[in-house]
Amino acid sequence: MKISDYPYLYETHLHTCESSKCARSTGAEMARACKEAGYTGIIVTDHSWYGNNCIHPALSWEEWITEFCRGYEHAKAWGDENDLDVFFGYEANYNGAEFLIYGVDKEWLINHPKIKNATVKEQYRMIHKAGGMVIQAHPFREEVYIPKVCLYPEDCDGAEGINATHSSSLSMSHNEPKWDDMAIDYCHKHKLPMTAGSDVHSVRLFGGGVAFKRRLSSIQDYCRAILSGEDYILTNGEAWFTKTGERL
Repeated sequence: MKISDYPYLYETHLHTCESSKCARSTGAEMARACKEAGYTGIIVTDHSWYGNNCIHPALSWEEWITEFCRGYEHAKAWGDENDLDVFFGYEANYNGAEFLIYGVDKEWLINHPKIKNATVKEQYRMIHKAGGMVIQAHPFREEVYIPKVCLYPEDCDGAEGINATHSSSLSMSHNEPKWDDMAIDYCHKHKLPMTAGSDVHSVRLFGGGVAFKRRLSSIQDYCRAILSGEDYILTNGEAWFTKTGERL
């Protein structure tokens, strides 16, 4: 297996300051930085309604979702003009347990307000019915905003086995590589597909993500690739791994 056989790298966990309170760069700035760093594409996964977002809570549901999608839309506009794939996702929060949601869009969210107060199990059913995918983000992270580690192997399609924020030497927060090791073991135990992302919040990129042998056509294509067992490799920006977590 040669790393050069997987030239199409996608950042799967990225935040923008238009929507995520903890982010420092705009969607367009993030898109430009990722293009310059050699990414083929990015998935914008801003913090949603019960996460660390910066959208005013008094807005109506449709207004809230419209504002929430600004970071993605600004990134997408830049990407469309500069040959960078930009796909939509979001990060859902359930008392500290966080999930990367892929495969639905702004219109789906506007038309499904019940997703806001869905349980983890209901979320899984709703996203699956829409043809999307649920990946538990950094499942073993321990921080003050996470009351306790909660795992949901029955209500996810996979887990983020490698989060560059944990293991990259460039990261300045959440620095604990063992959390990735634990996530990899967890995926093995429950036979869950594994992804990788940087959880990046500014143009100071870490270089993590999922790399494929081919260019993806859409966020649905990304979901199919992960769920179908397609060949891909993972990285934290410094080391490379097979899709089952073995170091290359």
